[in-house]
Amino acid sequence: MDNQTIVVPHIEDDVPIPKNAKEALPDMSTQEELEVRTNTIKMLADIQDENIEPSEENMEEAEVLAGEMMANPELKPDFGSYPNETIAFLAGMVAQTSHMVAKDLADIKLTVLNGLLQEATMAKSSRERIAAFKAVGEIDGVDAFKRKTEVTHINKSGEELEKELLATINELKGKVIHTKEVVEVQDIEVEDD
Repeated sequence: MDNQTIVVPHIEDDVPIPKNAKEALPDMSTQEELEVRTNTIKMLADIQDENIEPSEENMEEAEVLAGEMMANPELKPDFGSYPNETIAFLAGMVAQTSHMVAKDLADIKLTVLNGLLQEATMAKSSRERIAAFKAVGEIDGVDAFKRKTEVTHINKSGEELEKELLATINELKGKVIHTKEVVEVQDIEVEDD
């Protein structure tokens, strides 16, 4: 007989045990669930010192699933019904696609910027140069024409505001305001409470 050790974890009485693994999982987005499953698959493979090598069938299955997920972003596939190799391949496809899109967008932005700068330098007329430079200035990150508004909050006491207001009123005393009729500002006294 083998010397096997069976370890039974201590389960507290007041902690409910989920009925199944699906109930035990928190609500996750499709992307989050795929990431959790992939990390688990990789960790188990590493512990067992195994390679995860998808077959042609696994790859085709992952490609079909990826296509369905792209066609319907609201789709919540039952990842548990697929073999680990299919999930691992799918996760690799998703990661590669996300990386390629981000890299491609950065490349496109850089290409547009370089093209506009070249157009601005090679332009035959000042109108063409200005149009190209204007387009460069509007590119996100360059923001040459973005208007910035600064708001300064000044906290003053009622007494300070009263003094400033009285000073402004006293400056206006005796001055004529041009309207249809002439109005003269009279002395105003403010009583302290």
